[in-house]
Amino acid sequence: MTTRRATVAWLVGALMLGLTSASAAGTAAPSPGEQYKRTELYFGGNLQNGTPITPAQFESFLDAEVTPAFPDGLTWIQAHGQWKGGKEDSYVLILLYPLSDRAANREIEEIRRDYKSQFGQQSVLRADSTDKVSF
Repeated sequence: MTTRRATVAWLVGALMLGLTSASAAGTAAPSPGEQYKRTELYFGGNLQNGTPITPAQFESFLDAEVTPAFPDGLTWIQAHGQWKGGKEDSYVLILLYPLSDRAANREIEEIRRDYKSQFGQQSVLRADSTDKVSF
């Protein structure tokens, strides 16, 4: 077993013991916050010719296309990824918004289309989940 796998196995075991101990001790207090939708978008970091999309270019895209749609805030991270056998730098955008935001899905799909068009990308990965959020 690799060191990484051993570490993961140890962490899972420790978490399982912690969960078992917590449930045996009684019901834990509910965590604060309210349910929000979380969308992560994964943007390729190279143009079709292999030229990197700079952080400044990505920030310009955010300023023009994303911030107007999500003015309350967002988080973006420079990342490294692989897609269809190729490795490249990439950008991850994290959006948290109320479940009641009916326009969010349309805005997110528009952001994906605009990025693919502007930077010649084949795809922008989208992952959605629901999180409990407290500000």
